[in-house]
Amino acid sequence: MTTGREILHKMKVKAGFFSSAADAGGKGKGKVMNKNSISHGSYLVKGKANHPMEDYLVTDFKRVKEHDLGLFAIFDGHLGHDVANFLQNHLFDNILKQADFWSETIKAIKRAYKKTDEEILDKVKQLGKGGSTAVTAILIDGHKLVVANVGDSRAVLCKNGVAEQLSVDHEPTKEKREIESRGGFVSNLPGDVPRVDGQLAVARAFGDKSLKVHLSSEPDVEIKTVDETTEFMILASDGIWKVMTNREAVESIKHIKDANLAAKRLIDEAVSRKSKDDISCIVVRFR
Repeated sequence: MTTGREILHKMKVKAGFFSSAADAGGKGKGKVMNKNSISHGSYLVKGKANHPMEDYLVTDFKRVKEHDLGLFAIFDGHLGHDVANFLQNHLFDNILKQADFWSETIKAIKRAYKKTDEEILDKVKQLGKGGSTAVTAILIDGHKLVVANVGDSRAVLCKNGVAEQLSVDHEPTKEKREIESRGGFVSNLPGDVPRVDGQLAVARAFGDKSLKVHLSSEPDVEIKTVDETTEFMILASDGIWKVMTNREAVESIKHIKDANLAAKRLIDEAVSRKSKDDISCIVVRFR
């Protein structure tokens, strides 16, 4: 028979960890992971473009195979929000279903990213021809951090007050040779930034069926140990990184202990610097 204390505990656990979708206006959430006293907060703001919000995020906690997992992600959609929404609902499940996730983590994540992209391309009639960037972070038992990304949504770690970028910005100019080897091209026309086939300003993304033959969805993956020198992590869409450096982002929130207020502070600063994109941000404080 379930006791009242057990029921209360389950209610607290249910309230403590959550997943968040994009909101048309400003929105933030912040919770504390009980096991490791790790706090996290998030905030989203719709940009100036005349279309619905295309950013989605995940902040969740799960216990899997005797391990406590913190799951965090930013998905920045383009040409529609459906692919980003699909990633929010399915990418982490696909990663954790990989039998070798615990033993061959990098290989498992790359395989899961590929599988998810294939599912998106198979559902193009439902999801449309758009795509999405992704940056995902999996915190294992509070001390092992696994970050993967495609596109230009970014993860930045603060250790001993110093900013360290954990993800790779997949810019078309940096991967021009690979794009051309697949039969594509990189051009600044139309517009003022390099784009794959003159259309997409990132060299890797989920979806984008019309460009996929020239476009990769393979993630870069980084594994870090969280220790006593690790202060916090920022995950954010490029609406922040277009107007702020990694160091500026870290400096602007390093004295803010509340993770939710820190996420809001980052977005407010980006908006004050005239960022016009949809912006989503997660801050995870480790101590």
